[in-house]
Amino acid sequence: MIQTQPIERLINLIDEDSNFTFGMSSSEASNLVGTGDPEAVRKIDGQFALVHKEGNVVRLARSIGRPMRYFLAKQAAGPTLIVAETIREIYEFLKGEGLDDQFHPSYTRMVPAHHVTELSLLGCPDPAPVYKRFVQSVPNALAPDIQSIGEAYIGTLAEEIDKWIDKIPKNEPIGVMFSGGIDSGAVLVLANHLLLKRGEAAQRLKAFTLSVDNAGSDITQAQAFLSDLGLGHLLEQIDVSASDLKFHEAIKTIEDYKPLDVQAATMTLALLNRVRELYPEWRYLLDGDGGDENLRDYPIEENPELTIRSVLSNSFFYHEGWGVDKIKHSLTYSGGQSRGHVRSHAPARSLGFHGFSPFATPKVIEVAEQIPFVELTDWDHEKLYSLKGEVTRAGIKAITGDSIPVFEKNRFQRGAVAPDVFENVFPETEQEYRDTFSGVFSY
Repeated sequence: MIQTQPIERLINLIDEDSNFTFGMSSSEASNLVGTGDPEAVRKIDGQFALVHKEGNVVRLARSIGRPMRYFLAKQAAGPTLIVAETIREIYEFLKGEGLDDQFHPSYTRMVPAHHVTELSLLGCPDPAPVYKRFVQSVPNALAPDIQSIGEAYIGTLAEEIDKWIDKIPKNEPIGVMFSGGIDSGAVLVLANHLLLKRGEAAQRLKAFTLSVDNAGSDITQAQAFLSDLGLGHLLEQIDVSASDLKFHEAIKTIEDYKPLDVQAATMTLALLNRVRELYPEWRYLLDGDGGDENLRDYPIEENPELTIRSVLSNSFFYHEGWGVDKIKHSLTYSGGQSRGHVRSHAPARSLGFHGFSPFATPKVIEVAEQIPFVELTDWDHEKLYSLKGEVTRAGIKAITGDSIPVFEKNRFQRGAVAPDVFENVFPETEQEYRDTFSGVFSY
């Protein structure tokens, strides 16, 4: 009898044209992933989700800015691996193949950011994935000097934005999701500076600021920020009503139930839905997502699981959660911003935008990880919370000559809306988010 080898099948549903790989094509970047060598993969700069297959070995790698999931289906002829951005895309493919009886959302796996994920399609049972880290932390590599840290950190951010501008068509307009906060402010000021440096028209750039029912602190903050810099002409207020805030749709879009991410995604959907109505052909967006994670700027007091020691002692803590080798790591969702970045990416993608988050690129994150946080803060919460503003202001001043204002921290979902409207729109407890999620994903 002739023995036949099992057929290992890869279905790659990732849109590789949406990658922003700087200095190389997406195909060249995929070949680097195919080496399985973390040092080779680290040569990939930008925002990416990449897949490579060689024989029965599949390797996957992504930056935080692009989610990537996979699911392994079993067939008599051999295993089928489906790779996609969303749970729903995987389900729809399986349904079309008559394999949906094998599916459950919790059986999907998120590729953890900053790791090469290696899968061997051998039949039954297939071995667990192997993870190899390609983004490294070198703590305390920078001197404890705010000026030099700012120049290194914001200088790298500017380089990433500049490379991204090179990557998109020259005649395309650029939108910045802008709250007037320090992160979106830095991205906007740098983009404007870089465009002018190229001799390009400033009219190419717009700052989109959300206001719900003509209220919220963000629009006032955005106006003040741009007025201080003489850039008021860049601002476009995006008005929506409270009835446009649909957290059920946000849960469906991001395929998650974490309250803060759902709330942020709800606002992003409302903002971008309106931008899409106003500008049907608009494609390219910048945002400031990732700035908080890089400088570890979250209120520790709001999470009983955290202490300042856990935040400052664990590398990539806000980026990756507790880590792929820890019990608390979620195979379905990954952890930290690696999980939560869908709050920005998924709404933009669902409406036909190509978003780019320069703070979330490996190159910028690695510089942030070099900051001597303990020496600069001496384990003091308030010093940590003020650090991001000090570093960013110093860096922007050094690169552009502008002195940017720093306002009190406010989350996007809070700043775009009046407090009473927020309370009416969103559930009070996390369980209500979970219940809604269960309803949306009852396949």
